[in-house]
Amino acid sequence: MAKASRNRESARAKIARMQALETQRARRRNLITWIGAGVLAVIAAVAIVLAVTGSKGTAPGGPKLKLAALSTLGTLRPAPAAGPAGPEGVPIPAAAPLAGTTSSATGGKVDGISCQTTEQVIFHIHAHLTIFVNGSPRQVPAAIGIPGPQPQTTPTGTFIGGGRCFYWLHTHAADGIIHIESPVQRTYTLGQFFDEWGQPLGPDQVGPVTGHVVAIYNGQVYLGNPRGIPLNAHAQIQLEVGHPLVAPETITFPSGL
Repeated sequence: MAKASRNRESARAKIARMQALETQRARRRNLITWIGAGVLAVIAAVAIVLAVTGSKGTAPGGPKLKLAALSTLGTLRPAPAAGPAGPEGVPIPAAAPLAGTTSSATGGKVDGISCQTTEQVIFHIHAHLTIFVNGSPRQVPAAIGIPGPQPQTTPTGTFIGGGRCFYWLHTHAADGIIHIESPVQRTYTLGQFFDEWGQPLGPDQVGPVTGHVVAIYNGQVYLGNPRGIPLNAHAQIQLEVGHPLVAPETITFPSGL
């Protein structure tokens, strides 16, 4: 074979080997890409499952809550009919307040929470608190966390529109809505709210009422000291002292709350 022919055959063979090698490399790259995509899909699926299964018992930025099924409480009395809607569009219990506000904080810091002349809305969420004593409702009064309250009369009841200052946790009406209005995003607790109110809270006491306390958080039994219950967005919290126990009361948060 002539030298030129041999050179051409050698070149063609070299090109074929290079093409075959590049094909192998491309297959490996595709395989690695598919494997990587599969791994990411599995990780994403696991993350979604964990988020869905854990969200009901986890406070944002906090540890997983210890909760138990409502059935562990036995037979519950049905929740009473809701009272008339108040100025925030939330029913106000037709009952006496659990306690007044004369012992509420008057402006000094409470548990590191300040009282400021304007409401802080960088972090602005709401929770709802219901209280029963021996099966009967008790109001959470307006003006907790608002020293020197300035009441306003509305067609649906009294609304506290102003005061000397506003603590980051406060109430505007006697409907159980707790306003969390803070200059920083963090998890506040029911214990801090009661400290502003100047009322005790623990496993055996809610305000002036003593006895075993049952706490219900978003339809499940909260296991632990009720002081640690987180005030998360749209949390529905129910405290009960004595018997009979009442099924969880639920509200619909109006637009804007």
